[in-house]
Amino acid sequence: MGKRDDLIAKYADDLKNKCGMTPDMDLLTKVTIGCGPSIYNDDASTVASSQESELETVKNNFLMKKLGLADGPNLMDGINAVIETYGKSERNKYRAVFYYMLVKHFGKESVYS
Repeated sequence: MGKRDDLIAKYADDLKNKCGMTPDMDLLTKVTIGCGPSIYNDDASTVASSQESELETVKNNFLMKKLGLADGPNLMDGINAVIETYGKSERNKYRAVFYYMLVKHFGKESVYS
């Protein structure tokens, strides 16, 4: 297994044990690949959920640009729901897991098919 496979296994573990979800491994793999090289960088591989600017970036670059969602209060509601599911006290919120849960939350799996 390569480094990416190891990370995907770690993300699947987070989804199962921290978020109480059974991951769709095919979708998780595609979301992880979509994150690009950021998954290998300690800082970029996680979402700083307590920083407003970071959440705005997730909203603008991922939800609006990547998933094609229209701007509105429902986007931040979705982000907050993911933070709640992942656990506010969880320091390392992996970007791939965060994005995976957003894709599921907004029902945008078709973007990755």
